[in-house]
Order: sequence, then structure tokens, then C-alpha cells
Amino acid sequence: MGVRRPEERITVWTREVVGSPDFAALNSAAQKFNSRRPPHPVVLLPSIYLNYEGRIKNAAATGTLPCLLEVDGPFVAPFAWAGDLQALDRYVPKELLKDLLPAVVAQGRYGTHLYTLGQYESGLGLWGNKRYLQAAGVRIATLQKPWTLQEFETALQKLSRVPGVEYALNLDLPTGASEFYSYAFAPILQGFGGDLIDRETDHARGVLDGPNSVAAMKHFQLWFRQGWTRYLGRHSDFEAGKSALSWSGHWFYPLYRQGLGRDLVLMPLPNLGAGIKTGMGSWSWGISSTCPYPREAWKFLALLLTDAEILRITQVNAAIPARRSALARSPLYRQGGPLVLYVQQLDAGLGVPRPKTPAYATIRNSFRTAVQAIATGADVQSALSKAAASIDREIAGNRGFPDPMSGKVP
Repeated sequence: MGVRRPEERITVWTREVVGSPDFAALNSAAQKFNSRRPPHPVVLLPSIYLNYEGRIKNAAATGTLPCLLEVDGPFVAPFAWAGDLQALDRYVPKELLKDLLPAVVAQGRYGTHLYTLGQYESGLGLWGNKRYLQAAGVRIATLQKPWTLQEFETALQKLSRVPGVEYALNLDLPTGASEFYSYAFAPILQGFGGDLIDRETDHARGVLDGPNSVAAMKHFQLWFRQGWTRYLGRHSDFEAGKSALSWSGHWFYPLYRQGLGRDLVLMPLPNLGAGIKTGMGSWSWGISSTCPYPREAWKFLALLLTDAEILRITQVNAAIPARRSALARSPLYRQGGPLVLYVQQLDAGLGVPRPKTPAYATIRNSFRTAVQAIATGADVQSALSKAAASIDREIAGNRGFPDPMSGKVP
């Protein structure tokens, strides 16, 4: 076979950078695919920019997207709405659909079509230092018996007094732009019965700034005022023993396990009144509408979705394997594994997806701004009302984001 011209190859964009374990796993899959001498080999291109999200948005606007690209869960809707992705329905076997976690399939759907599929799901929970919990006389919460709001805040107070604890709760609160705000802190709103938007009408006013959401964020602000948490972006404080709890996800397991060893315990988020609510959704793969070889691109995606490749990448990033068959073989997530709580949460329907709307970027940014202001002492009602107004202006300005495809599938 002769040398392929660039236009005959399947370009693949990933948010991972060269040298990362995740990129190494994806690169191994690309080498395996190309070793079969396909008519259109893949070229895996790492992220060379800090802002991968901006890179793919610019490429979409200029019609220069690659064949296959990684898309973060809540951005499937904006890209599908804009017609930048091809529907995958024609390619995905029924057997694969049945084996995939329902959350993974739901994340990739927009309207009546499936646009992306991922190798893994995510999990949000409360990491604890067992030694500090015992010293404070605080019980270990379980999915069957989570902490109530009162128990949680009492635990924060007790843990703050334990020798060696500088502050009780590490929220890993980034000081700049981050997806973590809507992923990790919208469950606080939802735990009180509030939300980012009304999921039926896509309006924020009266929901994001409604009484339930305001009550949620007043408690959130209280945690700062009491000194139980701090406005920091240092997850290392937990693994170093400076904080007793960490409100975060599966991705820190390798570091936390290394730092705390047998003192590390994983618990569900507290039941704040409306039941446990937790974040969900992760990166997935989609085929661009401009890809000239979609069937070949699907073949590479199908390889990524095999148990072997799913296990390869989840062994290094500690994410939830996307397939039941892979879960059963995962040392971390099979029955009795240290991270099985994350699977149990999804199976119990406790995960709440971020809003599936083309307005998501505005929702994410507006909520992040509000949370940052509230954490530093701003009036809760005013901060949330400002965010809600910004979101509703975006939706109204786009006439509710009507379907530009008129039911047609790219």
C-alpha cells in the first residue's frame, strides 16, 4: 500500500496531550487499527492548545472539524443542533447498545438521534479520610443511609475541630473557568429541589433563582462563612491530610489512594432534602458532518468501544467503563471494587445530566460566575437572578433554539 495523502486519512482530535496516560491508551488503539492496513488509516492529533473547547468551536465555525473528535457530554446538544455531527444510529449494533450503560447512550442523544458514544462515564462523590472521621465520631455514610443535610453540616463542624485538619471540606473550587462548577455544584441545587433551568421549558428564571436554589446556595455560602471550606483549587490538601473530606470525582482516586492508603473511603453526597443527586456525563466521540469517510471513522470508534480498549483507558483514568461487560472485568468497578459506588449511583438513577440544550455554554458560564460570587460573599438571590436573566436572554435571543435541520439527519 502506498503512502496515503492527508485527505485520505481519518483525522482524530483528542483533548489529551502527548505524554498523558490517556493519550498513550488512545495511541495504542490507533496503532492497532492502522496495523490492519485499513483503506483510510487514522491520524491521532493531540490537543496542542490549553483550550480544546475553543479549538473545536472555531473549527466547527470554519468547517474544518476532523473526522472524529472528542466532545464533552453537555456539548453534544450544541454541536448536534448546529449540524456539526453525523447521527450514529445507522452504525451502532443493537448488541452494543444493550451492553452500554444507559447514561452513556442518553448522553449521546439529541432529539431522536444518537450522535456520540464514550468509552467511560463519570462519578461524583464525597471522599473521606477515615482516620479523621473516626477521631470526630462521625459515621461513614452509605448509599442506603447517606448523611442528611443536618448530619453533613454537623460533620463539617466536628471535623474542623480535629487536630491536623485545617478545614473540613475541600471543594476543589477552581478560581478560573471550569466545567467543574455545573458538574459538581448543580447537584446542590438539585438536592434542594432546584435546578439550573426548567428541563421542560428551558427557562432559568424562577428555577435557578427560585426559593429552592436560593436556599441551596445560602447553605453553600454558610460552609465558607463558618470556615468549613475554602475558596481554593487545591485537591492536594485532601491527599496531604489538610482537609478531611473532598467533594470530587473518580479521577482523583489514584492520587488519593496513594496519599491516604487504607484511610481513603468513598461516600455518596449527602441527601440535602430531595434525595441524593450527583453529577454524571463525560467525554464521548462523535463523527463530524464534514467527515468524508464516516463508515471508516465508525470502525475506529467501534474499536475504541471494545472491552479491551475501554479497560485500557479506564485503568489509567479510573473512570467508569461504559459497557457492562467491561465493568464486570474492571478491578475498580466490579462487585466489591473500591469505586463500585459510582456504578450503584448511576443504576439507582441518582445522576442528573447537565442540561441538554444549545444554550449550555451560557448556562455553564453564568452559573460559574454566580457560584464564584456567592463563595466570596455576594448576595445569593442577586447572584442567581443575574445568572438566570443571562441564560434566558440567550435562549430568547435564539428563539428557543428551533431545530435548523427540520427533522433531517446529517
